[in-house]
Amino acid sequence: MFTGIVETAGEVVGREETPDGLRLRVAAGGLDDLHHGQSIAVSGVCLTVEEFGAIDADDPAPGDDRSWFSVFLAAETVARTYLDDLREGDAVNIERALAADGRFDGHVVQGHVDTTAEITEIERVGEDWRFTFSIPEGFGRYVVDKGSVALDGISLTVAEKRDGEFDVAIIPTTYELTNLGGKEVGDPVHVEVDVVAKYVEEMLEGYAESLLDAPERAPSADD
Repeated sequence: MFTGIVETAGEVVGREETPDGLRLRVAAGGLDDLHHGQSIAVSGVCLTVEEFGAIDADDPAPGDDRSWFSVFLAAETVARTYLDDLREGDAVNIERALAADGRFDGHVVQGHVDTTAEITEIERVGEDWRFTFSIPEGFGRYVVDKGSVALDGISLTVAEKRDGEFDVAIIPTTYELTNLGGKEVGDPVHVEVDVVAKYVEEMLEGYAESLLDAPERAPSADD
């Protein structure tokens, strides 16, 4: 699993469309323990490292000390996310899966994108930014004031929810470290709602169904 604490912003340096899906190559700094089969979140989407290596002096520029890795997106992932729209040079957020002895700083993020939302407003507020996002139909019940939400893999807190949209506050570190610094109004973001909310909903629905299906109790002498 992931925590929504983005390690770095990577750059798409290659893409290959295949009959079965899409293969992306991403370059990023600070990824010193890449290995085949590793889970890695790319803008909030849990993917698997196929290949990896160091970028040498000829690929793409002398002095580039980043690493690269390639991931494959199956048709379902392409259909559910906006990764198919990425082109070379686009920024993506990178987070490796949480190690068992790692510090848990965000919230539980699975890397299973639920839907996409659109940025409807960006406003500078002092040193911070306020981003406003649309709430896709059917997902409003999972968005609550001061609740957690993962947007493009970033663990964020809902500052305010209104009819059809919600705000989050972005501090300078998040703005500079992630791809939000390059986003504009109208751009999409991946949304993963709090998995705890989904489990609670499922449990309550099951409990309600059990009450409806239970036979009526016959009156007793004590009634």
